[in-house]
Amino acid sequence: MIETQDLSKQFHDFLAVDGVDLSVQPGQILALLGQNGAGKTTTVRMLTALLHPSRGWARVAGYDVVKNGHDVRASVGVLTEQHGLYMRMTAVEYLDFFGQVYSLAPAARKARSENLLEYFGLAEAAKRRIGEYSKGMRQKLALARAMIHEPGVLLLDEPTSAMDPESARLVRDEIARLRSSSRTIVICSHNLTEVEALADKIAIIYRGRILVQGTLDELKRSVLGAPEYEIRFAEAWNAGGLELPKGVEKLAETPTSLKGPGGGAAGVESADSQTAVGRSRHGVSGGGSHARAGVFEGDGGNKRTRVCSINYDP
Repeated sequence: MIETQDLSKQFHDFLAVDGVDLSVQPGQILALLGQNGAGKTTTVRMLTALLHPSRGWARVAGYDVVKNGHDVRASVGVLTEQHGLYMRMTAVEYLDFFGQVYSLAPAARKARSENLLEYFGLAEAAKRRIGEYSKGMRQKLALARAMIHEPGVLLLDEPTSAMDPESARLVRDEIARLRSSSRTIVICSHNLTEVEALADKIAIIYRGRILVQGTLDELKRSVLGAPEYEIRFAEAWNAGGLELPKGVEKLAETPTSLKGPGGGAAGVESADSQTAVGRSRHGVSGGGSHARAGVFEGDGGNKRTRVCSINYDP
């Protein structure tokens, strides 16, 4: 768990981080989103007790970053943008070295290293020199190093920086797997695709201040407002006895379109007594740019789809 209040850092006359309030629970991924120089890395350094805040406080895994710095560092796994791999070492040697740094016993180091190499799909390459690894393999090894002491908190700074798309996808998949183990995870990134794929919560930082934070849907609504959909059908259909879901607007008794709020699922059913199609279902799901709709008719046990088009107005 991570909690901060008014967390700030000043270097001489430059205020790098200004009044950051965060709360990240176990099993959550928070994305700290901002351009280079926004204050992301300085925030992470305070959360790892490498820098003392100039104002405010932070607790990581239950420990105060100023009063209990050693306990914080023992509870946190960190992946920095420059991950510091030793290219002449093998993966086994590398993980064993960092196991010693965290004072793990020899048997525990061996077992933990083997488990992590297996978990990240590196077991077959465990005795190869790291310099022979691909970028994706190196990044996964750096993640394994961050987890060698089984930390409850992970702080990942630009985890897919300078990686090819396939390697980046593999690393994102690994981070998503780690969330399921109830770890508290913070990702620093300016990659919108990465943030959308991984984050439960997003905090946008600019010039050291948090401008806005919340879930992706909350941020979209705060900027764009509630999305709406309009479904236009290829032909009018009989709307007699139609029960519309909340927020959906019936435009006419034989409408050629429906309007309503997006962001969720909406469906309507009607008993169409004036035609021979039996029961019809008119459905809308998704919202936003992913909205889709369909009209399905039943006739003698056969189903066919009536063509329609979507207009989305944010």
